[in-house]
Amino acid sequence: MNSVYAVSAAPHIKQKISVNSVMWQVVLALVPALLVGIFFFGIQSLLLTLYSIVAAVATEGIIQKMRKIPITVSDGSAVVTGVLVAFNINVAAPWWLPVIGSVFAIAIGKQIFGGLGFNIFNPALLGRAFLVASWPTLMTAGWTKTQPLWNTFQSSINGLQNISSKVPDAITAATPLGVAKALRDTTLVSSEIANSVMNDLTSSKTIFELFLGNIGGVIGEVSAAALLLGAAYLAWKHIIEWRIPVSFIGTVAVLTFTFGGINGIFSASIMLPIFHIFSGGLILGAFFMATDMVTSPVTKKGRIYFGIGCGVITVVIRLVGGYPEGVSYSILLMNIIVPLLDKYTVPKSFGEVKK
Repeated sequence: MNSVYAVSAAPHIKQKISVNSVMWQVVLALVPALLVGIFFFGIQSLLLTLYSIVAAVATEGIIQKMRKIPITVSDGSAVVTGVLVAFNINVAAPWWLPVIGSVFAIAIGKQIFGGLGFNIFNPALLGRAFLVASWPTLMTAGWTKTQPLWNTFQSSINGLQNISSKVPDAITAATPLGVAKALRDTTLVSSEIANSVMNDLTSSKTIFELFLGNIGGVIGEVSAAALLLGAAYLAWKHIIEWRIPVSFIGTVAVLTFTFGGINGIFSASIMLPIFHIFSGGLILGAFFMATDMVTSPVTKKGRIYFGIGCGVITVVIRLVGGYPEGVSYSILLMNIIVPLLDKYTVPKSFGEVKK
């Protein structure tokens, strides 16, 4: 019987995995979204992403040199941050915007805490929040329309084709989430027009365009298909797991179906939750940011609660707040309580008897 309790010294399971391996595989998983961004928005998408990457890597190297610690820019973590910062920026933005965002993300969001593994916030999201607070117009207005290289797709989604004749000019160039936000403001349009445009936004044609990425928006979040392809690769490599993305997206789906209608009541169509899932940065945030190993819970229950919290905050901001998107802020706010989630969701030890 005593032999049952005899165990060897840790570690018990060894895998050939390293920080370098994980980070560079994340970079690889983000490539499909970058290619779609280049396809729809042009070479400027690639240039802005490169500016962001160079700024992130350079900032990390310079700070590590100043701190007289080993320079680890080759591990790929700064590259991931640079890509994600660029992915949250409109292709029409000036070149210096992603540069400043990446510098802030690395310097304030990462190195000030001690470097990789010590930061409490997702650096890329902190960089994005800084840019939105500092240059809100550049970050949230003047969206560039897609310019497909073939004639099969239209230059704008079906639900926005005739919107200029239905709603004020102030929102004609907005993203789909921005339009949906404006439609819930009854002072802008009549209830009849609002319901008509919302039906267009949630049509199967519009959902298909949202899935492909043929919409206005930031560089890296427009194509749900490309992001899901990269996420599937990370799941296959066991770099991310299902709890955070499923609980995050599932919560958004349930709450938008329940409260996402024009009058804040049940949606008349199951397509509305799908619209919210494929619009904005939900897919990018749920699979590539909320699952960050450093800033997300380590316990299984904690990850589920983390995802639910992100989903609730996202929907509150989208439906009630003054900003059409809430993914970034929801993850940052939930990052704050990760230590509490880890503390109170620790599973009991093997053989422990509940008092």
